[in-house]
Amino acid sequence: MAFTYNAKQDGINMSKRALNYSTPRHDWSMDEVMELFSLPFNDLLFQAHVTHRENFNPSEVQISTLLSIKTGGCAENCKYCSQSAHHETKLPASKLMEVNETLEQAKEARKNGASRFCMGAAWRNPKDRDMATITAMIKGVKELGMETCMTLGMLSDEQTDTLKNAGLDYYNHNIDTSRDYYDKVVTTRTFDDRLETLERVRSAGINVCSGGIVGMGEERKDRVSMLHTLATLPEHPQSVPVNMLVKVGGTPLDKLLPDDSNISPLEFVRTIAVARILMPKSDVRLSAGREEMSDELQAMCFFAGANSIFYGEKLLTTSNATQNHDMALFSELGIRPTEMNTPNAPKKCLDDFLDNSTEDDVSNHFTSDSTPDPSSEQTTHVA
Repeated sequence: MAFTYNAKQDGINMSKRALNYSTPRHDWSMDEVMELFSLPFNDLLFQAHVTHRENFNPSEVQISTLLSIKTGGCAENCKYCSQSAHHETKLPASKLMEVNETLEQAKEARKNGASRFCMGAAWRNPKDRDMATITAMIKGVKELGMETCMTLGMLSDEQTDTLKNAGLDYYNHNIDTSRDYYDKVVTTRTFDDRLETLERVRSAGINVCSGGIVGMGEERKDRVSMLHTLATLPEHPQSVPVNMLVKVGGTPLDKLLPDDSNISPLEFVRTIAVARILMPKSDVRLSAGREEMSDELQAMCFFAGANSIFYGEKLLTTSNATQNHDMALFSELGIRPTEMNTPNAPKKCLDDFLDNSTEDDVSNHFTSDSTPDPSSEQTTHVA
């Protein structure tokens, strides 16, 4: 008997199924996630795109900028990372960046269209002596009218509360890969260490940013497991960065993996699509590896549900797609950056304050218990 394809009915069935995915679930099974990965490619993209449209404007992409505020010398031994003190990457360790320099970088990011400013420090965990500087950075960036994100490693309860009280919007803490593959990537911490920090951040009321890296030699079952872990947390991460491995000379993965070790572009799109279906309300971010992605691959990822990018020519220590190229691609695709949605409007007086202040002035301003408006009489002497 000949097979007759009913395109209309098939479309209706897929639409109903995709719309069912628009309600967040936390009870996904591993088998269900694998089934999504195994769908015919066009069916998977259709369902992911309908889910995306149900929850987001498909013509808007949220833009974040990432700055390394403390580079190198990290005690962790992540095999992908150029900042580990265990690897011979010839990356010198730096001190924690000064507050004024950080805020100048944030001003530049805001001027270039970023709505969120992410600050990363190469630490296993922050030292209490650095928390005053960290909180000053958070307060300063928020006064610029931008959302704030930090990635500092594992946190204590007290440090988490300090970040919350400073007004931190997001905390990034990636789970990297699956539980089963985790010790192939890092051995100085455990998978449960990561989950414990995520629980602290979530319980404190800070938005969670957590995703992983693909192309590290893992199998599809590991990508399934990684996304399953994120999608079955008590609350989905508000942001889910998906990184394509960028191999860096001197790191173990650069030595161990062959040149063609990265997953195929279509498998990467599948990963984005499944993330969108599993976590329909979360931002799904194209992160590291975009410099090596074609425009066509990125466009397909946006269609599959990616609605956030890291913007700027460097991500911590690895290169990224250039800003001019990103804007040209956005224009060609009819995509626009998501407008800033923060309670603090950018203040010109704060810009003037930063332009005419010493590092001590800035640090004292943002570390005081009550942060005065730079336009008030208390601070006019600075200019």
